[in-house]
This record gives sequence, C-alpha cells and structure tokens, in this order.
Amino acid sequence: MNPIIQDVTDRIIERSAASRAAYLERIRRDGEAARAKGPARAHLGCANLAHGFASASAEDKPALMGTAKPGVAIVTSYNDMLSAHQPYETYPPELKAAVRKAGGVAQVAGGVPAMCDGITQGRPGMELSLYSRDVIAMAAAIALSHDMFDATLLLGVCDKIVPGLFIGALHFGHLPAIFVPAGPMTSGLPNKVKARTRQLFAEGKVGRVELLDAEAKSYHSPGTCTFYGTANSNQALMEVMGLHLPGSTFVNPHTELRHALTQAAGRRAVEITAHGSEYTPIGELVDEKAIVNACVALLATGGSTNHTIHLVAMAAAAGIVLTWDDFARLSGAVPSLTKIYPNGQADVNHFRDAGGMQVLIGDLLDEGLLHEDVMTVAGRGLDRYREAPELVDGELVWSPVTGGSSDLDVLRPVKAPFSPDGGIHMLSGNLGRAVSKVSAVKPEHLVIEAPAKVFDDQLDLLKAFEAGELDGQDFVAVIRYQGPSANGMPELHKLTPPLAVLLDRGQRVAIVTDGRMSGASGKVPAAIHLSPEAADGGPIALVRDGDVIRLDSAAGTLELLVPAEELARRTPEGRPLSDAQWVGTGRELFAAFRRMAGHAEQGAGIFGLSGAESPDHGPGLGFPAEAGASHLESGAPVGAQHAGLAR
Repeated sequence: MNPIIQDVTDRIIERSAASRAAYLERIRRDGEAARAKGPARAHLGCANLAHGFASASAEDKPALMGTAKPGVAIVTSYNDMLSAHQPYETYPPELKAAVRKAGGVAQVAGGVPAMCDGITQGRPGMELSLYSRDVIAMAAAIALSHDMFDATLLLGVCDKIVPGLFIGALHFGHLPAIFVPAGPMTSGLPNKVKARTRQLFAEGKVGRVELLDAEAKSYHSPGTCTFYGTANSNQALMEVMGLHLPGSTFVNPHTELRHALTQAAGRRAVEITAHGSEYTPIGELVDEKAIVNACVALLATGGSTNHTIHLVAMAAAAGIVLTWDDFARLSGAVPSLTKIYPNGQADVNHFRDAGGMQVLIGDLLDEGLLHEDVMTVAGRGLDRYREAPELVDGELVWSPVTGGSSDLDVLRPVKAPFSPDGGIHMLSGNLGRAVSKVSAVKPEHLVIEAPAKVFDDQLDLLKAFEAGELDGQDFVAVIRYQGPSANGMPELHKLTPPLAVLLDRGQRVAIVTDGRMSGASGKVPAAIHLSPEAADGGPIALVRDGDVIRLDSAAGTLELLVPAEELARRTPEGRPLSDAQWVGTGRELFAAFRRMAGHAEQGAGIFGLSGAESPDHGPGLGFPAEAGASHLESGAPVGAQHAGLAR
C-alpha cells in the first residue's frame, strides 16, 4: 500500500475505534439472530405477517406465508419525471423474477423521494435538496422497519438519493444490500457546445429558444445526465466500494446487458443473505478501507465536491469518523486520472469506452492506492472489479480487463496522470475551512488575490452581472448565508455561466461561499462549503466590500487580508432569512432541519455518529457538541449560537 493511503486509513481506524466497535456490536447481534432464526418474517405474529403478504401475487403469496425462502426488500426512487430514475419503472418485476429464480421472494418495501438539482437550480426548491438526503435515509428506514426482509436491493442514482439510501441501509447494517444502477443516457450534444450556449445566453447573445434547444439535445432520454457530476460520481463510488456488481455502473438503460445485470443483482441478493454461505451485511462491507477507497476514487476522477459532505455523513452512519483532513492528505497522494466533463470534454460514455471503472480500479490497485482486501457484494477482494461484464450466447459472464486505457485524453494511468494530485483540494485560513475543485480550473487561475464583492443572495450577484456592475474588474464574489443552517446549503451552479463569461473576458474572478456549487463545478475558481458558515457566526459574516481575499487552491489556503485587530472590532453583517421569511415551496416544513444541521465539515446532516449515541454527541456527526450541537440545544436563536446574530 501507498504509505499515505495506509496512514490515513490507520488514523481513521484509530479515531473511530469506539464508535465503530459499538456499531459493529449492534449489527452483529442482529446478524447472529438472523442466522440462527431463519428468514425475518417467520418471527412476525400471524396478524403482522398477514398484513405483509395480503396484496402479494398468487405466485409469491405461498412463499411469503412459508418460512423457508429469504425475503428481499426493493427500495426504489422511481419516478417518471426524472430521466435517471425513469428506467426503474420496470425493475421491480425483473428483480422479483430473478429473486424467485434464486430461491427467494422479493417485495417493493417502499419508495423514497428523488428530486433533481438540475430542475431546482437557482430556485427555492434547491434549498431543500441537501435536506432531502436525510429524508431519503429516513424513508429507507421506514421501508425496512417492517422487519420482513433478509436483504435489500436499493434503486437510486442521483445526487442525494444514493447517499440517503446508503445511510438508511447502514442503520439496518446486518442486512446485505446491493445498489442496482440504471446507467447513463447515450451521448447527446457535446458538452463544450452546451456550455458555450449557456455563456452566450448569459451574455444575451442567444435567446431562450436556442438555449432550450441545446439543453434538450443534451438531456434527451432515460438515464443519468452524461457529465461527471454528483450522480455519476455516486455511481463510480458505489462500484469502487463493492456495492454494485462489477462493471455495472455505466451500462446504458434498456439494453440487453443492462437487463442481465439487473437480474443478476436480484439473484446475488439471495446468495448473500444470512441464510446462504456468503453472508455479506452492508455494515461489515462498509468499513474504514472501503471509505478510503471511495475517497481515493473521488479524488482520482475529479468527482463531485458534494461528496466531501456526503462521504463524511455516509461514513458516520457506519460508525466511522472521516474528516476533511483525511481528504487533504489523500489528495496529495492520489493523482488526477480522468478528463470527464466538466473536467474535460468527454462524457461518462467515453470514459466507459476508454476502459472505465475496470481500468481505473485495476491501475489504482496495482499502484497501491486502493485497498484490495475488502468485502464486496461480488465476494472478497476488489480484484473482482477489474472484470467487465458481457453477454456470451445470451449468458452473462465477467472477463478480466488486462489492457490499459484506449483513450489517454480521457483516462490515464497513475504513472502518467493529468495531474500529480487529486482533483479536489481542501483549503484553510482565517476565513475557515473550505473545498476547492481544481480539476477543471486552468493552472493560471488557481491563485487569485482581489477585492471582495459581498452578496447575501445569489440573485443579487446575477442582477449585478446583468447591470454591468461586474465588468472590467477583478474580484472575489463572496456569497454568504448559504450554509446548512441558513437555508439548506443550495447549489449555486447558476452563477457559473456569468462568472465564466467574465473569466473569458480576461477578468480574474473567483467565488467564496458557505454554500455549494455543484457536482458540475466548472472552470471558475471557487472556495465552497466554507465552514463555519455565516449563520453560525463564521468569519465570512465579517467580510466587507473591498476587503482583499487571497484564494490559493494550489497551496490550499484561503485568507482574508485584513489585520486581526480590525477583524476583532467588526460585528457580523447580513443575516439569514427568518423562519417567517423562509416559506414557500414547502421550505417551512424543514425549519427543524435548519435548527439541527451540522456544519458542512461534519456532513451537514441531522444524524449522530452511529455507535456514539449519547448526550455528548449532537447532530454534528459525533464531534463535540460545541462544534456540531443543535441550534435549539445551544439556547441561541436559530443559526446564531456563535455570533449572537438576531433573526
């Protein structure tokens, strides 16, 4: 193993020892009971069980009434509005048939919401996006709470859906779980053309008709969007963590191979229950090595910055404490190996055709950058994920991929990377801690020192751009009160086209925000997820127009160049919306989430660290209560416990 990868893993194991041990003790107790007592539903009372099979088909009802066949839960994010989830419409009958053939019985146990950040960008609904991750986790838990099941098939693809399903499944960690992907849509309008059309629209050079035509040619059919944003980062991470069947991640929807892989997932779910010889509970599979493998894959591919939040929360659900310091150390050891839009012009279909996950995983394993000795849903060892699936005479088989990349403009080996370090850097300085995606940023833009222009709402920046107030000057746009406890930490991706226009005009511009950008964060240098956030009294609330900020993504620093004594005299400016103002689009229903959300660095969630459930651990994912305590528990107004801000 690479010594840095091993050292980071050892540190995570050490700091997580108590919570991980407590988590494992709980799920192993449940697992032992499952192995000893047979299928879970056999222990329900007769009235309980009758409710559980009342609507079952004539084919499945006898199996559900009996006590021999393991039960498999299908938890689905299907809806027919969103392209990524539309293919799941046909999955339940396919999976039920496959499970039945393997000697089990499957039921759709529940559904989870699936919202699209692409639809809600720049709109009030985006302020519910990050919160939806925890809602999805709770919805998955409700589906599994019937105690009818011995394994789980999780149908989810995009943004918050996969992390939410992941967290929910880990709270039933004694159950095996397989993520069943739907795959990306086929390639449409080239990403370069789409991005250029967006910039032309921002400049007023094309109208809505032209822009909508370009977008419709980009997002044109069932499947995930083909750029390498959060959805496809989710898929890559599930494969490298061993939660997909090998090679299933980027197979297009509604193809013969896709159907064969879906059916194979159903069969495999039966094989890995506690009642077979290959018991593979998800809580054991997701260990410290698996979490490090996910971080390595994220950095090597320049994946979504959203995962610097999600992976912290996902690890915590397994009793594992992952920190931004871990990302920072790993980034120095993991090279950047892909160029997939927005980091390049290729899409995920091109990446797959260049060798995809099999070549990437194989090379990272050969160079000691991934842990091979891990549990996966395909069996012990990540070497299995060097193999690619194919249909031979109608039968699904896996064959080792022994060659390297077939397109070095898209996928490169560790020995000849695009960059010697990872595509995501962590920043620190007197403004706090932040994240910077550097894989799409030109080297000459990695460092900027310029006056601040401060906005408390992204719409104010857009208005300033449209009015020409940002023309002809270098600046760092500071967009604050966009954190988890302020308004749900929306993505601010709508700011990328106008700021990219200014960048192309020769201005030096950057973004500093306590909000998020997007899995599709592009060429504009940015320090995002700034923690602590303005609503929690973070130093970003002290920034004034004209203050000079230095953002150095290469060195990992973010500094407000104002004397400390001057900052000490300042009081915070601006404020988040009050509860009375934060209404509409259902936002008022999530006021409790604002009060409970942990810091971005702690996963921005409302759940505690599994295995560390005690009064000393609030919603800050098991960190000391002072750093992550509920805003209600603090006794201060919402979001104001550090700064005394009044709403």
